[in-house]
Amino acid sequence: MKRAFDISVAVGVAIPSFPICLLCMAAIYFETRSTPLFKQLRVGRLNKPFHIYKLRTMYPDTLDAASHQISATQVTKVGRLLRKYKVDEVPQLINVINGTMSLVGPRPCLPMQQELIKEREIRGVSKLQPGITGPAQIVGLDMSKPVQLAIVDAKYLQPWSLWKDVAYLWKTFSGAGRGDAVGV
Repeated sequence: MKRAFDISVAVGVAIPSFPICLLCMAAIYFETRSTPLFKQLRVGRLNKPFHIYKLRTMYPDTLDAASHQISATQVTKVGRLLRKYKVDEVPQLINVINGTMSLVGPRPCLPMQQELIKEREIRGVSKLQPGITGPAQIVGLDMSKPVQLAIVDAKYLQPWSLWKDVAYLWKTFSGAGRGDAVGV
């Protein structure tokens, strides 16, 4: 049932958001002169690596690191807007449709975030499909606190409920959480 929900919502949102993404991609290209679609290796269900898709919000020469380890000066002007309104996450609908992500679940981390991977493994969180949004995202917890993040993510291990996912999505769209923080 969760997979059917994910697919129907992802397709339903992807179709009307496509023109918006095209406009954003044009703005990104004109500011950065690089590929507007960003692809990065992340850790998925059962610690299996996969590529996540996002709209580029940082300059192309930015180090491959967690957002909280990146200087805020690396975020582009267009990127600040995209991050503020969470539009940079829209291409992850591709990940939902291809089955590497869910709409709701723990946010996928980078392979180099070994402490978070270990903490999630200890708590059973690695069994979950990563999501575009999830428990930690809603409360504004980013990946700079791996133990706390794994504890909050573990709350999603409770039996799945369609209404719980709808509530997480509603909270995300209505502005709960602040997204991934960037360094100073």
